[in-house]
Amino acid sequence: MDEPSQIVRRCRQGEQAAFGDLVAFYRDRVLSFCLRFLKQRQDAEDAAQETMARACRYLPRFDETREFEPWLLAIANNRCRTALAARRRRPAPTTLLEHPPARPEPRDEAEEWQMVLKAAMKSLRPEYRDAFVLFHVDSLSYAEIAQRLEVPLGTVKTWVHRARRELTQVIADARTPLSSGGDHGL
Repeated sequence: MDEPSQIVRRCRQGEQAAFGDLVAFYRDRVLSFCLRFLKQRQDAEDAAQETMARACRYLPRFDETREFEPWLLAIANNRCRTALAARRRRPAPTTLLEHPPARPEPRDEAEEWQMVLKAAMKSLRPEYRDAFVLFHVDSLSYAEIAQRLEVPLGTVKTWVHRARRELTQVIADARTPLSSGGDHGL
């Protein structure tokens, strides 16, 4: 394999194979840097991947009189800071029931709750349900959901909030009849 400066030069000349060499040469360094910074493997892998993609995209602007690795690690640093900021903005997971029952529910009551939850999820508008599941089940950030669903970030936040509110209301409404032990009308 070539020296890093030769790989960078080949990349800048548009040689496609050189980009693979560049990623192979720096992948472990960048991942290690991101892992030390973020302390979570998945976030570090995402930041490292974004770093390499940005480095390749902005390589034509790179000043060859400078060292490549510090430039690359500066990009990694920015990606990590962005990931940390996104992590801080992500709201803490909330529970749908504030006070779960102190005793285990009988099997038939648990099945009824499962039916209520399924019905509540089905009653949501599809976009609310999709955003809610991506956030609470798949643990995606709002930004990742916005990108996946191809909608603005604010729209995703609204959908997740409305889904939570509607589910909480449906479950709260269903809780009283279920816990009373009477006919549940289901």
